[in-house]
Amino acid sequence: MARFERLGVGINMEKLFLEIPGDIVEAAKLPSAELEHEFLKELALALYERGVLSFGKARALAQMTRWAFEELLGKRKILRHYTDSDLQEDMEYALSHQ
Repeated sequence: MARFERLGVGINMEKLFLEIPGDIVEAAKLPSAELEHEFLKELALALYERGVLSFGKARALAQMTRWAFEELLGKRKILRHYTDSDLQEDMEYALSHQ
């Protein structure tokens, strides 16, 4: 835990608190009302692209709907990690909504 505290990260098993230095927050060219959501969205995209988070967890971190997150992945040209279980889930959904 001490290593993370030096990095400005506090961890308990329920939440991760990431401290972003004020000069970086001020340098972000975003309205203050959008800062948190934009940082979460960028983190979610990066972690999904690296395969660290699943689509569902990344979408939840970004606080976006499934469709909005898929659209954002497309705009950023980030390939969707589409697994057999994703296909099965989509097939079941499609069949149940005919």
